[in-house]
Amino acid sequence: MRSEAVLTATVMGLGMHQGAWRFRDGDPFDHLGPDYHLENARLAEAGGLHALFLADTLDGSEERYARPSLGALDPAVVLATLAAATERIGLVATSSTSFNEPYNLARRMASLDAMSRGRAGWNAVTTFVPGAAAQFGDAPLPDHAARYARAGEFLDVVKGLWGSWSPEALVGDKETGRYVDTSHVHAIEHHGEHFTVRGPATLPPSPQGRPVIFQAGSSGPGRDLAARHADVVFTAQNTLEAAVAFRADLRARAAALGRDPDHLLVLPGLVPVLGDTAADAQHRKSALDGARGIGPELDKLALRVGVPVAELELDAPLPVERIRANEGFRGSHGFRDAAVELAVRRGLTVRELLAENGGGHLQVVGTPDRVADTVETWLDAGAADGFNLMIDVLPDGLAAVVDEVVPRLRKRGRFPADYVGTTLREHLGLPLPA
Repeated sequence: MRSEAVLTATVMGLGMHQGAWRFRDGDPFDHLGPDYHLENARLAEAGGLHALFLADTLDGSEERYARPSLGALDPAVVLATLAAATERIGLVATSSTSFNEPYNLARRMASLDAMSRGRAGWNAVTTFVPGAAAQFGDAPLPDHAARYARAGEFLDVVKGLWGSWSPEALVGDKETGRYVDTSHVHAIEHHGEHFTVRGPATLPPSPQGRPVIFQAGSSGPGRDLAARHADVVFTAQNTLEAAVAFRADLRARAAALGRDPDHLLVLPGLVPVLGDTAADAQHRKSALDGARGIGPELDKLALRVGVPVAELELDAPLPVERIRANEGFRGSHGFRDAAVELAVRRGLTVRELLAENGGGHLQVVGTPDRVADTVETWLDAGAADGFNLMIDVLPDGLAAVVDEVVPRLRKRGRFPADYVGTTLREHLGLPLPA
């Protein structure tokens, strides 16, 4: 079990909470310019967080534009801007395997890795929002199995391209005029069901070899994909028991493939809503909920669990049997299963689930000590290697984590005193790829 937590911070619009844009000070469109993102990056780096994680969306239908569109900007473009303004923090960009081509994506992420001197990560997602498909043609969103079949081949191609140069290829001998040793650069000649890619890549390896691969699938195929390819798994887990079982299963799958399970890190999402006292934190949560209203979160829950809004009675239990019987469900199995697990285990009504589900993630409303306690408990139980912090309101929620939670974790010996090395892979304690 890991003694020190990995902590990354997610930037989603103006905050994870859908009421953030009304609650916070500042322009409701701050996230469309560089200053806002630079402030968040500098705060996170000052706190020693391992990485800044940018979510993405290709279509606003899941949120119904109830908060600033999470993917209004391409994450790779934003992070390229931040690479020049930061020195140590990792920079993780989300990009879909369903609506990209592997050659272009491999080049884009390798370019970010080069410009950040080895601090880039790629969060590989399969895109579960049905409306996204309409932005790329007339075909509906592929079903779950088809999305993961494509994703598996996609990752094979991207990793092949990233591995098509050996470090020995770079000669640069001015006297002899020998620039590159082409015997160390190889075409991949991939011919598969979904892609045909000759290769090689246009870029040599970065100081960390290749970008760190994050992956977020929690279904059976998603876990298989993670065990085979991922360095870090981002997951939605709302109960300690489910999180322990999930991490143990992933580690077992990785070991069965001949991987060292300690080189597969599991980071559940954690939404900290902080206050100096428990009452202060609850007041912040109530104010955020009031700014949002119940409608947007109810719409989102309905989409996440795969039933119409009309079937979700606020003061009745979640219709679990109806949800589990939906064999045509095409959304995120991880978000659906996490919501069902929390509702069943805690006996929550739909209204109570909306208050406690944290947008799909574990939510802690309380003091910095309570958040630090949660991090420790989950680490010691083998439920997590750290957390992806889903900040409620930016930038002040991030500042509170950096100023109040991080020092407490460091005092307890549960968070590094400083960055280790200069690359994201070094920060995470991961070896160079073969």
